[in-house]
Amino acid sequence: MKIGFDNEIYIKNQSESILKRVKLFDKKLYIEFGGKLFDDYHASRVLPGFDPNVKIKMLKKMSDKVEIILCVSSNDIERDKIREDYGITYCEEVIRLIDNLRGEGLCVSSIVITLFSDQPKAKKFGDKLIARGEKVYFHRHTKGYPTNVDVIVSDEGYGANPYIETTMPIVVVTGPGPCSGKLGTCLSQLYHEYKRGVEAGYAKFETFPVWNLPLNHPVNIAYEAATADLKDVNIIDPFHFETYGKVAVNYNRDVESFPVLKNILKRITGKNIYNSPTDMGVNMVGSAITDDKVVRDAALQEIIRRYYVAACELKKQGGDDSTLKRLEYLMSECELEQKDRDVAVVAEQLSKKSETEVAAIKLNDDRIITGKMKDIMSCTSSCILNALKTLAGIVDEKLLISDKILKPILELKSSLLGNKTTVLSVEDVIIALSVCATKDKDAKKALLQLSNLKNCEMHISYMLSQKEEKFLKRLKLHLTYEPKTLNNVYMEW
Repeated sequence: MKIGFDNEIYIKNQSESILKRVKLFDKKLYIEFGGKLFDDYHASRVLPGFDPNVKIKMLKKMSDKVEIILCVSSNDIERDKIREDYGITYCEEVIRLIDNLRGEGLCVSSIVITLFSDQPKAKKFGDKLIARGEKVYFHRHTKGYPTNVDVIVSDEGYGANPYIETTMPIVVVTGPGPCSGKLGTCLSQLYHEYKRGVEAGYAKFETFPVWNLPLNHPVNIAYEAATADLKDVNIIDPFHFETYGKVAVNYNRDVESFPVLKNILKRITGKNIYNSPTDMGVNMVGSAITDDKVVRDAALQEIIRRYYVAACELKKQGGDDSTLKRLEYLMSECELEQKDRDVAVVAEQLSKKSETEVAAIKLNDDRIITGKMKDIMSCTSSCILNALKTLAGIVDEKLLISDKILKPILELKSSLLGNKTTVLSVEDVIIALSVCATKDKDAKKALLQLSNLKNCEMHISYMLSQKEEKFLKRLKLHLTYEPKTLNNVYMEW
């Protein structure tokens, strides 16, 4: 894979930036962490070489100075909000984060259930965490927020929240998703710290948009594509330009809320800490880009990928098409068309020519391998097997898995287990390959190539089942597929 990002440079510069910010305050800094701590695959797609878990590695480097507060909104708990990439609720994600962070040697000191108004599910979740031995705090809606600063910065506002006991100089405040109450928790803590005589500070960590890349840089436009459903828009930070005469990129919500936030911070601290939203940030991701062309090309592919995702979601769910229209606009802005995704062009052309469904994979050496729908397996299964054979140097004529092995699996699933499945999924076929690998040298060689599919581009000529998509994502493939349903073929959902 062509690399455009250096993780070591990033860890060095990012940790130095955070430590430098701590020194501006009284040995205490609350950092609002947006985005994903683990598994940041959007960043790894638009910044080839970016380790999806590099932020964890950066925090581990400062682990003797860092503790973590997790925030989750009572509203999200009450409506059982799902983290789509894992298919788990926010409650499950909070517990997963706690366990994974501690497994990395990081300190999760407490959990804050925000916007609490005695919701039954939120109370029950809090009790569950307490039973696990966690320190749990309940924060209610801040009285007066966001306009009545006199009330917000008072014992009726932030002062009504319980103070969260912390011991480390760097307190990372994060959550399972957006609108978790991270900012409110940071500001509430600042209020309490200043009442205790501690002149603590606040900073914001967001990977995107990248403030020191141009507004129209594909990496920043890819962020707009990723948040098209939220209608986020990147803009030049007017406060930064007015103060320093320098162009910096931020997004509309931070710019719009800055005057209120600046006023609240001044009321808490007694001084102007920041002159612009950009000043608040500590993000150094731009400094670790080593090949601008590589990241530009990757970001353009991500924009197309987001277009396909939105088109398929509209096909599945129906309803409002505003997200798709927004992505069509971004595609036009970048002068992109669907044909600019070569793996999609190959899959569609072969599908029309062969009059069957087709999957195509673009290997990291730019070779494109295809697979067609067969009587017994999906085209994605065929494509994966063909790609593994190619990577292993096995001739195309070699049959890795006999029908004598595949047919009983299909019969078991359809007759005994009652599934309507008419073709085997990728997972089924890979499991069958692993069985064959115990006796066949070529099957073993092919199976060993599975990790080399990581970060490859893949396109399918129909909408995948949830099961198929989930497994292919576990292989770390960059997926797109056509907004088209299968006819006369049943896949497990």
